[in-house]
Amino acid sequence: MQDQDIIDVIDDAARALEAGRLVAVPTETVYGLGADAENPQAVAAIYAAKGRPQDHPVIVHVAPGAELDYWCADVPPQARQLAEAFWPGPLTMILKRAAHIPDAVSGGQDTVGIRCPSHPVAIRLLQAFKGGKGGIAAPSANKFGHVSPTTAQHVRDEFGDDIGQHGRIAAVLDGGQSQVGIESTIVDMSRLATHGPVLLRPGHISAEAIAAVIGELPARPDGAAPRASGTLESHYAPHTPVAMQDTAALADTLARLQAAGRKVALIHYSPLPATHAQVELPATPDGFAYALYAALRAMDDAGADVILVEAPPQDGAWLGVNDRLRRAAHGSTGIVHGLINDTPNL
Repeated sequence: MQDQDIIDVIDDAARALEAGRLVAVPTETVYGLGADAENPQAVAAIYAAKGRPQDHPVIVHVAPGAELDYWCADVPPQARQLAEAFWPGPLTMILKRAAHIPDAVSGGQDTVGIRCPSHPVAIRLLQAFKGGKGGIAAPSANKFGHVSPTTAQHVRDEFGDDIGQHGRIAAVLDGGQSQVGIESTIVDMSRLATHGPVLLRPGHISAEAIAAVIGELPARPDGAAPRASGTLESHYAPHTPVAMQDTAALADTLARLQAAGRKVALIHYSPLPATHAQVELPATPDGFAYALYAALRAMDDAGADVILVEAPPQDGAWLGVNDRLRRAAHGSTGIVHGLINDTPNL
């Protein structure tokens, strides 16, 4: 596609957003399902398309150089320092919502999640939308709770006939595969005086990197923390049950499942025996994160009884990956034991 063609496609998408329609947008983390953040009806259309609970907030994406004070009230200097250090990039900050910003984006709370993405297509769209002054509310472009999309095809697979002139989604902008592969780090900066910074969702930008900028390590989430996108216990889940096991136990579990007649889809990074379906991911946190959601989607389509994941290391560099896998496997406790000990339907 020529540069002028890309500009025309992005301009058309910006006009669609301004008309209250939805557009799927590539970001460096995952693809988002975008709407005009200041149009409550358009934001409501995101919730309807995703099947998302109304009290679950979305993240507002803004262009480079956007004025934080337009979107947020009482912006602390530490938040400006983080924006200077990490934007454009995969960091979302929770701040007090400015009074004129609709609470549709915050699930009825007095806070708002805001970030500036670094993907060039997302930036060009944000610059074209409302002359660069608008915000695009954009949770991940998938049905609520399912595996997030990291390619345009994943979005098309998810929404099918709901895309196009007669669907709720006007267009899917194709920006290639998302480079980070898991959602942004979310840090609560709305209660500094009482709680300090709080890490609500780990991601590519670590707590230690945040502390290096503001001089304070973010705390773990507390019961009074604002609700934030992607922090429910069960999330990022394929339809096939997911179970994680340590490397030492995995080969034996595979053998027992296969002996019981079970079909296993395997996601791993160590050498392991062949099984019904499998994908080997890089044994590095960034490489694993980049490929994780595509692997979950592929293994979900393999017709297996269970997706077995080799548990990653537990050190801090793997925190974001482990967070997503823990949520994907939530509710699958005992699935391996049950598959081994129950008679399969042959």
